[in-house]
Formats: sequence, structure tokens, C-alpha cells
Amino acid sequence: MRGPMTTSIANKKPDAEMLNLKNRKTSGNATVKKEKSSKKDTGAPKRPAGAFFIFMEEFRKAYKENFPDNKSISAVGKAGGEKWKSMSDSEKAPYVEKAAKRKADYGKAMEEFKNKLKGIDVKDDESDKSTSEVHDDE
Repeated sequence: MRGPMTTSIANKKPDAEMLNLKNRKTSGNATVKKEKSSKKDTGAPKRPAGAFFIFMEEFRKAYKENFPDNKSISAVGKAGGEKWKSMSDSEKAPYVEKAAKRKADYGKAMEEFKNKLKGIDVKDDESDKSTSEVHDDE
């Protein structure tokens, strides 16, 4: 009589079938590699804040004035989130408008930045005007 087998899984060698399964999965897409995310350019314009974060900029100032002893960042965030949820769409409208304006400005800045990287010189309306006017009366 033979006794029970007492081998652990870690000691087993992988079966040939398992090796073939692993190879078969990768062999079909061997030429496709994950693209590495490109490093962010430090000169690029910063993305604009959304409506909630614009609201929080103002809310933090008011909260600190009302509760100067409260040093908890999470308390400010929770209070701001609750107030934002309780606000109606008409109360949120000014913040949404500010966010849309910042987003439009960001779009323009990003286009200028991309053109600058490509080496394209785009003239704006303001660039036609001379910034310094020197008059020599000689």
C-alpha cells in the first residue's frame, strides 16, 4: 500500500499544457506592447479646476473665517461637500460659468503651447500691436 501524497504545489513543475496556454495567449499579440505614458512637460499649462473646486476655493476662506480654530482639512472638505450637494443648480451656476471660462482659456493656452512645440508661430490680435514704441526726434 502506498501512503498519501504529501507534495506541495510550490514543488510541482509546471505542466507542458500550462506552458502552452501561457505562450498561446501572448503569441497572438506579441507585437502589441503597452505604450508607456509620456512624461508630462513642465512648461505645459495646468488643467483648470472644475466648478466644485472653484466653489471650494471660496468656501475654504469663509469656513476659516467662521471657524479659525478648526485645523482639520477633512472637516472643511466634508462641510464643503455637504453644502455643494444641498445647493440648487441656480446657486451652482456662477461656479459652472467660471469653470467653463477657465476651460476655454486652458484650451487656448494648450493650443499655443502645442504650436510652440511644433515651431509654428501664430500671430494673435495683440501681437500685431507694438509693445514698445520708441520715437526718436532727431
